[in-house]
Amino acid sequence: MFEPEIKHIEAENVAFIEMRGPYSQIPESYGRLYGWVEARGFKPAPDKMPAAVYLTMPEETSEENALWELWAPLHGGPPDLPVDEVGIGIKRVEATRVVSLMHKGPYDTVGPSYEKVVAFIANEGLAVSGPPMELYYSDPNNTAPEDYLTEIRFPIGDA
Repeated sequence: MFEPEIKHIEAENVAFIEMRGPYSQIPESYGRLYGWVEARGFKPAPDKMPAAVYLTMPEETSEENALWELWAPLHGGPPDLPVDEVGIGIKRVEATRVVSLMHKGPYDTVGPSYEKVVAFIANEGLAVSGPPMELYYSDPNNTAPEDYLTEIRFPIGDA
């Protein structure tokens, strides 16, 4: 669980919001995203976790210029919807292989876990094939930061 492993991830449909700038927007943006899902009568997938997908790497891009998406997995496979006037849409995320690692602790302590995943990918002769993502298993409103569980995923292909 707390060591890198290769996993196959099934395809899914997600509501998503495209974001730019500071990551401090995440809590409010999840509220907007899940509010949009509810207002349109969609149902979150009960067995899937919300995710953040980092389209720019934090160590390479200033936070002000960061590009990222938040995903809310949906139940029942609703059709794709283009991004609307509030910046939210629905898309299908295809099945993929990932290197996954569960991180326990505050969000600002994930750096060593990322390093562990990157080293595993290199040691196994794999190649990163897409942006990294984090899946959030803990509700910050009722979980102490030292108990947060965050799954780090890197999509992979063969090197």
